Amino acid sequence: MTSTAEKFDFSDHQTPTEIRASTVLPAQRRDIELNTADGLTLVGEFAAPLDNSPSATLITLHPLPTAGGFMDSHVFRKASFRLPAMANIAVLRFNTRGTCSPRGCSDGEFDGGASERQDLLAAVKWAVDEGLENLWLVGWSFGTELCLKYGAVDPVVENIEGAVLLSPPLHRAGEQDLDAWAASQLPLEVLVPEHDDYLQPAEAAKRFERVPQARVTGVDGAKHLWVGEKYVSRVLDHIAGVVLGQPTTLPTQWSGASAKAD
Repeated sequence: MTSTAEKFDFSDHQTPTEIRASTVLPAQRRDIELNTADGLTLVGEFAAPLDNSPSATLITLHPLPTAGGFMDSHVFRKASFRLPAMANIAVLRFNTRGTCSPRGCSDGEFDGGASERQDLLAAVKWAVDEGLENLWLVGWSFGTELCLKYGAVDPVVENIEGAVLLSPPLHRAGEQDLDAWAASQLPLEVLVPEHDDYLQPAEAAKRFERVPQARVTGVDGAKHLWVGEKYVSRVLDHIAGVVLGQPTTLPTQWSGASAKAD
Protein backbone atom coordinates (compact mmCIF):
# COMPACT_ATOMS: atom_id res chain seq x y z
CA MET A 1 0.00 0.00 0.00
CA THR A 2 3.10 2.24 0.01
CA SER A 3 2.60 5.37 -2.08
CA THR A 4 5.01 6.41 -4.78
CA ALA A 5 2.68 9.07 -6.15
CA GLU A 6 4.17 11.36 -8.73
CA LYS A 7 5.64 14.70 -7.72
CA PHE A 8 6.15 17.42 -10.28
CA ASP A 9 8.48 20.40 -10.55
CA PHE A 10 6.49 23.32 -11.92
CA SER A 11 7.97 26.31 -13.68
CA ASP A 12 6.32 29.45 -15.02
CA HIS A 13 6.15 30.18 -18.73
CA GLN A 14 5.34 33.75 -19.69
CA THR A 15 4.61 32.87 -23.30
CA PRO A 16 2.21 30.13 -24.42
CA THR A 17 3.74 26.67 -24.71
CA GLU A 18 2.33 23.70 -26.61
CA ILE A 19 0.38 21.10 -24.66
CA ARG A 20 2.22 17.82 -25.17
CA ALA A 21 1.62 14.25 -24.05
CA SER A 22 3.79 14.80 -20.96
CA THR A 23 2.44 18.24 -19.97
CA VAL A 24 1.20 18.51 -16.38
CA LEU A 25 -0.85 21.53 -15.30
CA PRO A 26 -1.43 22.74 -11.73
CA ALA A 27 -4.00 20.98 -9.55
CA GLN A 28 -4.59 19.88 -5.98
CA ARG A 29 -3.36 16.29 -6.08
CA ARG A 30 -3.69 13.91 -3.18
CA ASP A 31 -3.39 10.22 -2.62
CA ILE A 32 -6.63 8.58 -1.55
CA GLU A 33 -7.77 5.19 -0.30
CA LEU A 34 -11.17 3.66 -1.00
CA ASN A 35 -12.68 1.16 1.42
CA THR A 36 -14.92 -1.50 -0.07
CA ALA A 37 -17.88 -3.12 1.65
CA ASP A 38 -16.07 -6.47 1.51
CA GLY A 39 -13.10 -5.14 3.47
CA LEU A 40 -10.53 -4.18 0.85
CA THR A 41 -8.50 -0.99 0.55
CA LEU A 42 -8.03 0.39 -2.96
CA VAL A 43 -5.37 3.00 -3.79
CA GLY A 44 -6.01 6.04 -5.94
CA GLU A 45 -5.48 9.73 -6.57
CA PHE A 46 -7.81 12.71 -6.64
CA ALA A 47 -6.87 15.73 -8.76
CA ALA A 48 -9.00 18.85 -8.30
CA PRO A 49 -8.86 22.49 -9.43
CA LEU A 50 -6.48 24.64 -7.40
CA ASP A 51 -8.75 27.51 -6.46
CA ASN A 52 -12.35 26.50 -7.17
CA SER A 53 -14.85 23.82 -6.35
CA PRO A 54 -14.99 21.50 -9.35
CA SER A 55 -17.81 21.98 -11.83
CA ALA A 56 -17.86 18.19 -12.33
CA THR A 57 -16.01 15.12 -11.10
CA LEU A 58 -15.01 12.14 -13.21
CA ILE A 59 -14.93 8.74 -11.52
CA THR A 60 -12.70 6.81 -13.90
CA LEU A 61 -12.68 3.04 -14.41
CA HIS A 62 -9.57 1.73 -16.11
CA PRO A 63 -9.02 -0.94 -18.80
CA LEU A 64 -8.55 -4.64 -18.08
CA PRO A 65 -5.83 -5.12 -15.44
CA THR A 66 -4.85 -8.54 -16.78
CA ALA A 67 -4.00 -6.81 -20.07
CA GLY A 68 -2.04 -3.96 -18.50
CA GLY A 69 -4.86 -1.59 -17.54
CA PHE A 70 -4.53 0.47 -14.35
CA MET A 71 -5.24 3.94 -12.98
CA ASP A 72 -2.31 5.37 -15.00
CA SER A 73 -3.65 4.17 -18.36
CA HIS A 74 -2.70 7.11 -20.53
CA VAL A 75 -6.05 8.76 -21.29
CA PHE A 76 -7.00 8.92 -17.61
CA ARG A 77 -3.52 10.04 -16.55
CA LYS A 78 -3.66 12.88 -19.07
CA ALA A 79 -7.17 13.76 -17.93
CA SER A 80 -5.82 14.22 -14.41
CA PHE A 81 -2.92 16.30 -15.77
CA ARG A 82 -5.12 18.70 -17.74
CA LEU A 83 -8.79 18.84 -16.85
CA PRO A 84 -8.58 20.41 -13.37
CA ALA A 85 -6.73 23.45 -14.75
CA MET A 86 -8.26 23.61 -18.23
CA ALA A 87 -11.91 22.85 -17.50
CA ASN A 88 -12.42 23.02 -13.71
CA ILE A 89 -13.10 19.27 -13.72
CA ALA A 90 -11.83 16.96 -10.96
CA VAL A 91 -10.56 13.47 -11.77
CA LEU A 92 -10.70 10.48 -9.43
CA ARG A 93 -8.48 7.58 -10.52
CA PHE A 94 -7.98 4.32 -8.65
CA ASN A 95 -6.74 0.77 -9.08
CA THR A 96 -9.46 -1.85 -8.95
CA ARG A 97 -8.88 -4.85 -6.71
CA GLY A 98 -5.64 -6.70 -7.32
CA THR A 99 -4.30 -3.96 -9.60
CA CYS A 100 -0.91 -2.25 -9.14
CA SER A 101 0.60 0.99 -10.44
CA PRO A 102 3.32 3.40 -9.28
CA ARG A 103 0.75 4.67 -6.75
CA GLY A 104 0.70 1.23 -5.12
CA CYS A 105 -1.34 -1.97 -5.16
CA SER A 106 -5.00 -2.34 -4.27
CA ASP A 107 -5.97 -5.22 -2.01
CA GLY A 108 -7.64 -8.34 -3.31
CA GLU A 109 -7.58 -10.20 -6.59
CA PHE A 110 -9.03 -9.53 -10.03
CA ASP A 111 -12.51 -11.08 -10.21
CA GLY A 112 -13.41 -10.67 -13.86
CA GLY A 113 -15.82 -7.82 -13.20
CA ALA A 114 -17.95 -9.49 -10.51
CA SER A 115 -16.59 -8.35 -7.14
CA GLU A 116 -15.40 -5.16 -8.87
CA ARG A 117 -18.96 -3.97 -8.26
CA GLN A 118 -17.78 -3.20 -4.73
CA ASP A 119 -14.90 -1.14 -6.12
CA LEU A 120 -17.24 1.07 -8.13
CA LEU A 121 -19.55 1.47 -5.14
CA ALA A 122 -16.58 2.48 -2.96
CA ALA A 123 -15.43 5.11 -5.45
CA VAL A 124 -18.88 6.68 -5.72
CA LYS A 125 -19.30 6.63 -1.94
CA TRP A 126 -15.94 8.38 -1.49
CA ALA A 127 -16.97 11.14 -3.91
CA VAL A 128 -20.36 11.57 -2.25
CA ASP A 129 -18.80 11.67 1.23
CA GLU A 130 -16.44 14.40 -0.03
CA GLY A 131 -19.46 16.50 -0.98
CA LEU A 132 -18.60 16.47 -4.67
CA GLU A 133 -21.36 17.19 -7.15
CA ASN A 134 -22.08 16.51 -10.82
CA LEU A 135 -20.50 13.06 -10.66
CA TRP A 136 -19.93 11.16 -13.93
CA LEU A 137 -18.63 7.66 -14.49
CA VAL A 138 -16.02 7.40 -17.24
CA GLY A 139 -15.10 3.86 -18.24
CA TRP A 140 -12.55 2.67 -20.76
CA SER A 141 -12.71 -0.85 -22.24
CA PHE A 142 -13.11 -3.18 -19.19
CA GLY A 143 -14.10 -0.07 -17.23
CA THR A 144 -17.11 0.41 -19.53
CA GLU A 145 -18.34 -3.04 -18.51
CA LEU A 146 -18.31 -1.96 -14.86
CA CYS A 147 -20.17 1.23 -15.77
CA LEU A 148 -22.83 -0.67 -17.68
CA LYS A 149 -23.26 -3.50 -15.17
CA TYR A 150 -23.31 -1.44 -11.98
CA GLY A 151 -23.80 2.23 -12.80
CA ALA A 152 -27.56 2.07 -13.30
CA VAL A 153 -28.37 0.17 -10.11
CA ASP A 154 -28.82 1.38 -6.53
CA PRO A 155 -27.12 3.10 -4.87
CA VAL A 156 -24.82 4.27 -7.68
CA VAL A 157 -27.60 5.47 -9.96
CA GLU A 158 -28.89 7.81 -7.27
CA ASN A 159 -25.60 9.70 -7.11
CA ILE A 160 -24.37 10.07 -10.69
CA GLU A 161 -25.43 12.23 -13.61
CA GLY A 162 -24.52 9.75 -16.35
CA ALA A 163 -21.61 7.91 -17.93
CA VAL A 164 -19.11 8.24 -20.75
CA LEU A 165 -17.86 5.02 -22.33
CA LEU A 166 -14.58 4.76 -24.26
CA SER A 167 -14.09 1.71 -26.49
CA PRO A 168 -16.83 -0.49 -25.01
CA PRO A 169 -16.29 -4.17 -25.93
CA LEU A 170 -19.71 -5.29 -24.62
CA HIS A 171 -18.27 -8.64 -23.59
CA ARG A 172 -19.39 -8.80 -19.95
CA ALA A 173 -22.28 -6.33 -20.11
CA GLY A 174 -25.39 -7.77 -21.74
CA GLU A 175 -28.90 -6.83 -22.76
CA GLN A 176 -30.15 -6.80 -19.17
CA ASP A 177 -27.52 -4.21 -18.26
CA LEU A 178 -28.39 -2.06 -21.28
CA ASP A 179 -32.07 -2.29 -20.36
CA ALA A 180 -31.25 -1.08 -16.84
CA TRP A 181 -29.51 1.96 -18.33
CA ALA A 182 -32.49 2.60 -20.58
CA ALA A 183 -34.80 2.51 -17.56
CA SER A 184 -32.55 4.88 -15.59
CA GLN A 185 -32.91 7.55 -18.30
CA LEU A 186 -29.42 8.76 -17.40
CA PRO A 187 -27.27 10.06 -20.28
CA LEU A 188 -24.93 7.52 -21.83
CA GLU A 189 -22.22 8.86 -24.14
CA VAL A 190 -20.36 6.24 -26.15
CA LEU A 191 -17.11 6.97 -28.02
CA VAL A 192 -16.15 4.18 -30.42
CA PRO A 193 -12.88 4.10 -32.40
CA GLU A 194 -13.25 3.48 -36.12
CA HIS A 195 -10.69 0.66 -35.96
CA ASP A 196 -11.60 -0.80 -32.57
CA ASP A 197 -10.49 -4.40 -32.03
CA TYR A 198 -13.74 -5.47 -30.39
CA LEU A 199 -16.71 -3.26 -31.32
CA GLN A 200 -16.74 -0.78 -34.19
CA PRO A 201 -19.12 2.16 -34.67
CA ALA A 202 -21.80 0.57 -36.87
CA GLU A 203 -22.20 -2.47 -34.64
CA ALA A 204 -22.01 -0.31 -31.51
CA ALA A 205 -24.86 1.87 -32.77
CA LYS A 206 -26.93 -1.27 -33.33
CA ARG A 207 -26.15 -2.76 -29.90
CA PHE A 208 -26.89 0.49 -28.05
CA GLU A 209 -30.31 0.90 -29.71
CA ARG A 210 -31.66 -0.72 -26.54
CA VAL A 211 -30.77 2.50 -24.71
CA PRO A 212 -32.79 5.32 -26.33
CA GLN A 213 -30.82 8.06 -24.59
CA ALA A 214 -27.43 6.62 -25.59
CA ARG A 215 -25.46 8.67 -28.09
CA VAL A 216 -22.86 6.70 -30.04
CA THR A 217 -20.08 8.68 -31.71
CA GLY A 218 -17.54 7.06 -34.02
CA VAL A 219 -14.05 8.55 -34.08
CA ASP A 220 -12.36 8.32 -37.47
CA GLY A 221 -8.90 6.80 -37.49
CA ALA A 222 -8.85 5.92 -33.79
CA LYS A 223 -8.04 2.49 -32.32
CA HIS A 224 -9.06 0.80 -29.09
CA LEU A 225 -6.21 2.25 -27.04
CA TRP A 226 -6.59 5.85 -28.32
CA VAL A 227 -2.86 6.10 -29.06
CA GLY A 228 -1.92 9.49 -30.52
CA GLU A 229 -2.24 12.95 -29.03
CA LYS A 230 -4.94 14.05 -31.47
CA TYR A 231 -7.17 11.20 -30.29
CA VAL A 232 -6.53 11.93 -26.61
CA SER A 233 -7.45 15.57 -27.22
CA ARG A 234 -10.60 14.47 -29.04
CA VAL A 235 -11.62 12.28 -26.11
CA LEU A 236 -10.93 14.92 -23.46
CA ASP A 237 -12.81 17.59 -25.43
CA HIS A 238 -15.79 15.28 -25.70
CA ILE A 239 -15.79 14.29 -22.04
CA ALA A 240 -15.49 17.91 -20.91
CA GLY A 241 -18.33 18.96 -23.19
CA VAL A 242 -20.61 16.22 -21.88
CA VAL A 243 -20.06 16.82 -18.17
CA LEU A 244 -20.11 20.62 -18.47
CA GLY A 245 -23.21 20.57 -20.63
CA GLN A 246 -21.81 22.55 -23.53
CA PRO A 247 -19.46 21.97 -26.48
CA THR A 248 -15.90 22.35 -25.25
CA THR A 249 -12.58 22.67 -27.03
CA LEU A 250 -9.69 22.55 -24.60
CA PRO A 251 -6.67 24.80 -25.16
CA THR A 252 -3.76 23.44 -27.15
CA GLN A 253 -1.35 25.93 -25.52
CA TRP A 254 -0.82 27.04 -21.93
CA SER A 255 0.65 30.14 -20.28
CA GLY A 256 1.79 29.97 -16.67
CA ALA A 257 2.92 27.13 -14.45
CA SER A 258 3.40 23.68 -15.93
CA ALA A 259 5.57 20.62 -15.45
CA LYS A 260 6.68 17.60 -17.41
CA ALA A 261 5.86 14.03 -16.50
CA ASP A 262 8.25 11.15 -17.04
